[in-house]
Amino acid sequence: MRDNITEMRSDSESDYDPYGDDEMSIVPQVELTVPKTDDPTSPTVTFRMWVLGITACVLLSFLNQFFWYRTNPLTISSVSAQIAVVPVGHLMARVLPTRIFFEGTRWSFTMNPGPFSTKEHVLITVFANSGSGAVYASHILSAVKLYYKRRLDFIPALLVMITTQVLGFGWAGLYRKHLVEPGEMWWPSNLVQVSLFRALHEKEKRSEWGVTRNQFFVITLITSFSYYLLPGYLFTLLTTVSWLCWISPKSILVNQLGSGSAGLGIGSFGLDWSTIASYLGSPLASPFFATANIAVGYFILMYVITPLCYYLDFFNAKTFPIYSGKLFVANGQEYNVRSIINDEFRLDHKAYAETGPVHMSTFFAVTYGLGFATLTASVVHVFLFYGKDLWNQTRGALRKDKKMDIHTKIMKRNYKEVPLWWFLSIFAVNIAVIVFICVYYEKQIQLPWWGAFLACLIAIFFTPLVGVIMATTNQAPGLNIITEYIIGYAYPERPVANICFKTYGYISMSQSLTFLADLKLGSYMKIPPRTMFMAQVVGTLVAVFVYALTAWWLMAEIPNLCDTSLLPPESQWTCPTDRVFFDASVIWGLVGPRRMFGDLGEYSNINWFFLGGAIAPTLVYLATRVFPKKKWISSIHMPVLIGATAIMPPATAVNFTSWLVMAFVFGHFLFKYKTEWWQRYNYVLSGGMDAGTGFMSVLLFLALQRSDIMLDWWGNSGEGCPVAKCPTAKGVVVHGCPVF
Repeated sequence: MRDNITEMRSDSESDYDPYGDDEMSIVPQVELTVPKTDDPTSPTVTFRMWVLGITACVLLSFLNQFFWYRTNPLTISSVSAQIAVVPVGHLMARVLPTRIFFEGTRWSFTMNPGPFSTKEHVLITVFANSGSGAVYASHILSAVKLYYKRRLDFIPALLVMITTQVLGFGWAGLYRKHLVEPGEMWWPSNLVQVSLFRALHEKEKRSEWGVTRNQFFVITLITSFSYYLLPGYLFTLLTTVSWLCWISPKSILVNQLGSGSAGLGIGSFGLDWSTIASYLGSPLASPFFATANIAVGYFILMYVITPLCYYLDFFNAKTFPIYSGKLFVANGQEYNVRSIINDEFRLDHKAYAETGPVHMSTFFAVTYGLGFATLTASVVHVFLFYGKDLWNQTRGALRKDKKMDIHTKIMKRNYKEVPLWWFLSIFAVNIAVIVFICVYYEKQIQLPWWGAFLACLIAIFFTPLVGVIMATTNQAPGLNIITEYIIGYAYPERPVANICFKTYGYISMSQSLTFLADLKLGSYMKIPPRTMFMAQVVGTLVAVFVYALTAWWLMAEIPNLCDTSLLPPESQWTCPTDRVFFDASVIWGLVGPRRMFGDLGEYSNINWFFLGGAIAPTLVYLATRVFPKKKWISSIHMPVLIGATAIMPPATAVNFTSWLVMAFVFGHFLFKYKTEWWQRYNYVLSGGMDAGTGFMSVLLFLALQRSDIMLDWWGNSGEGCPVAKCPTAKGVVVHGCPVF
C-alpha cells in the first residue's frame, strides 16, 4: 500500500518534503488521500488569489441569494468556482507581468510569482465557500419585511447578518486542540476537496475519451447554460412534469397522487437542474449509502405515512391540502397571521381567540415530528454505534501527551499558529455589537440582551459535542428545534426575538464548525493558519455584504416578492424557504410551542416522535448484534433515514423523485460500472451544471423577466394539477375547489 501511495503522489506539485516524514496517519482514508509533503516556498497570498478569491466570493454570494427567493432555490456550490478558476489561474500565470513593485522594501510584491499553485487555489476555494454558504439571517429580513410587513432597517439587518455569521469564529479557537489537531478528528468531507485539488493540479493522463477535466467543465457549462433557456423561460413545464394529472385534471384524487409540487408526486419528474439540485444539493455528490437511506425515508413518508394520515383524517387532515407548508384556520382557509398581531408586534390574545388556533396540514405536522425524531435518533445512533470510539478519541484529544497528527506536526514546524486573542477579540467585538443591536433596535429585533447571551451559551456548549460527531462521522444534528423550543417558552409571543435567538444559537455553532473544518482543510493542504484565518474572515464579511445588498435590491426590484396571493401563477419568486421560516416564527414565536405542541396545543401527540427517534436506532443496533452476518443492516442509518425529508416543505415531491433518479444513476451505476469516467468527470459535471444554470437564470431575469416579458402558452401554464391543493372534507369551501 505504501508503494501505491508513493506512486500516486509522484506527480503532485507538493513533492518537496525536507523533513522526510514517514509516519502513518491514524485514519486510513486520510493516509490514502492526503499527501504528507509541504513546500513552504510555494506561492500562497498572491495578487491572483485576491482577484480570483474575491470575484468567486462575490459571484457565488450574488447568485445564491438571487436563487434564494426562487421556487427552486438552486445552491451553486463552491465546486463550480473551484474548477472554473483553474484555467483562469494558469492564464494569469502566463500573461501577468513578473515585475517586482516596491523592490527592496517590506511592501515589495509581484503580480506574478510563478506557476499557479495549489495553495493559491485552496485559498480561492475558501473564499468561494464563504459565498456558497447561505447567510441564514437573510430569512429574518424576509420574514419581517415581506411577510409580517413590519419595519426592519438596513443597518440592524446588516449587523444581525454579520454577527450571526462571524460570532462562531470567536470560540472556534478554544476548540482547535480538541477538534483540529488530533488525527482522530479527520473531518471526512474535507477529503472530497483534497481529492479534487489533487486531480486538478497533478499531471493529467490522457483518457480514452480524449477530453481533459477543464475542457469537460467548459462543455458542460455551455450546454447547461444553453439548455436552461427552455425550463427557465421558453418551456417552464419542464421544471415539473406531472403527467398523471393530465389523465384527469379535475379529479382531486388524481391531482393529489400525481402533482409533483402539491401532492405525492407519483410519476412526476423534472428536466431542470435547478429542480433536481435545489434542496438536496447535487445528486452527483451523494454516495450510494446515503442515497439509499434518503430513498427509504422519502418512500415511507410520502407513500405510507402521508396517505394513511390523510385518508384516516388524522388532525382533520382532509380539511387542509394533502401537502402544504402554510398555516390555516379550522375551516380550511389560509390563516391571516397579521390579523392576530398587536401594535407592539406581539400576539393579540383577543384577535387570536376570535380567529381560532393555528392549524397545519397533517403533512407539515408530521415533518415537524420527524425533526424531533431526527434529533434524538442522532444522539442515540452516535452513542450506540460510535460511543466507544468517540470516548477513546475524545480522551486522546484532551490528553496533554496526545499523539499528534502527522499533518499537524508539519504545520507546527513550518508555520505560526493563530494567537488565541485573535479569536477572543472577534468574540468580544461581536458580543458588544449584539448588545448594541438588542438595546438600540429593541423594537425591531425584540431580542433582549440576556437572550443573546443564552443563545451563545447554547452554541458554545454544543459546539464541541456536535463537533466531535461531525469530525468523525460527518453527521451534525441541528440546534434549530432546541433553540426554538427554549426561547418559545422563555420569551413567548415575540416572533422576531424567536428567529433571532434561533439564528444566534444555531448558525453561530454551524459557522464555528465550518471554520474548524476549514482549519483542518488548511492542515491537510499545508496552508499557513494565519492566512487561512484571514481568508475565512474576509470571505465571510464580503459574502454578508453581497447577500444583504442583493436581498435588499431584489425586495425593491420585484413587485410582491414572496406574496403568492398577488404574484402571477407562473412566477418563480415564491420564496418557499422563506415561507417555511416565516411559518416557523409564527408557530414557535408568535403563537408559541405551548399552544401548538404543549398542553394547550392540538399537536401535543407529535412529541411522541422524540421517543420514536430514540427507539429506531436502538432496534437497528440490536439487529446488528442478533444478525452479525447481515452486513447490510449496519448500513441502515436512522438519523439520515428519518431526517431525509426534513426539508419538506419547502422541498416538494418532484425535487426528491428527480434527485433520487440522478443520484442512483451516478452514485451507483456509473460509479460501479464506469468507475474511471466517474472518477474523472463526476464532480466536474456537477460544477458545470451549477454554473451554467446559474448564469443563464440571472441573464434571463436581467434581460426579460425583470421587464415582465413573458411567453403565454401551454408550455408555461404550470404542471396542470389545478385541484391538487383542494381539501376533501365535507362542507369545506375554498376558492377554486369543489365542495363535497
